[in-house]
Parts: sequence; C-alpha cells; structure tokens
Amino acid sequence: MELALQSSLFEHAERRHLGNGAWIDFRSGWLDDADSLFAELSEVVPWRAERRPMYDRVVDVPRLVSFHNLVDDPPPHPRLKQLRRRLNDAYAGELGEPFTTAGLCLYRDGNDSVAWHGDTVGRSSTEDTMVAIIGLGATRTFALRPRGGGKSLRLQHAHGDLLVMGGSCQRTWEHAIPKTARPVGVRISIQFRPHDVR
Repeated sequence: MELALQSSLFEHAERRHLGNGAWIDFRSGWLDDADSLFAELSEVVPWRAERRPMYDRVVDVPRLVSFHNLVDDPPPHPRLKQLRRRLNDAYAGELGEPFTTAGLCLYRDGNDSVAWHGDTVGRSSTEDTMVAIIGLGATRTFALRPRGGGKSLRLQHAHGDLLVMGGSCQRTWEHAIPKTARPVGVRISIQFRPHDVR
C-alpha cells in the first residue's frame, strides 16, 4: 500500500517525522533561479557514465553522474558553493557539521533511474546524518519506503524543490527514483552530503 503525499503538506517547510528517528523536509520551489542553473549545469558539469557490478554481471548505471568535494576542489559551477553555504546556514547547526560534497545525477529520460537504497557508505551506516537534494528540470517521483516493509511515500520532486532526509533516514528508510514509461524530460539532481557520507 502506498501513501501519496501532496506537496501542499510541505509548502511551509514543515517537517514530516517518519518514525524511528527519521524525518524529511520538503520545500517546494526553494530555488528561485532553477531555470538558469539547470541550463548551465547541463553544459558545464563533467558528466560521466559508470558501470557497476550487480549480482553476476557488470551493468551500466542508468544515469550520468558527477561528484565534487566542495571544500578542497573547485566546483564545476560557482552556484554549487553558494547553495552549499545556504544549506549550511539552514541545517549545519542541527547536523553538527557542514555539508561538504555535491553529487550530481543526470536523468536523461524515463529509462534513467536509481534503485532502492540508503546512503549508507561511510559514517551514515551507523550515525544519523542529512542528505539534501535539489531537483532541476523534469518532475520525477521520489519514492521512500521503510526498510523491512511498511507504507511507502511518493513525492513529486519538481523543478527547484528541496528535499532533506535527516536523522536515521538513511539507515531506517530506502529511497529511489523509479523508471517511468510516460514521456519525461531531462532531470538533474544535486545531492549535498557531509564528509564521509555516500
């Protein structure tokens, strides 16, 4: 069974507690220059295709990716550092540390996706953390479900929206961008994480 969430629940940046210490913030239209940033990132980010082992074979990752340490390296676009500062102003006090990295994904069409997972590489496998995701371009479904079963949530993550997953969310919930058969345009997601969280 799925519980559909309407974006109106989050129009005033209300926090949704998911249980077991997990929560999400959803801020619709958080980014006011989403159009120009989408166009510029599409052109300047060094997008790359990856292949990963899955079961008994190596498969193409169904999206293009780019990862950047914003503390030590120059970003591909200066807005990434500005967005990092804005997110740190809002969340670093609660997080107890700053966001330090930006991972970007380019979803070329409805065939591009990310499977169910939690960001549990590094400290997030044992510690509470935050992952902040900005959506640019086409609206895609952002699905969340409790590990081990239960009601899933399906959010429409639209152009300029901010989604923050916090507390135990990476350990106690999973998230995904499912494939879709309906025609959709290009989507870019920017994921900000603290040090040693992937």
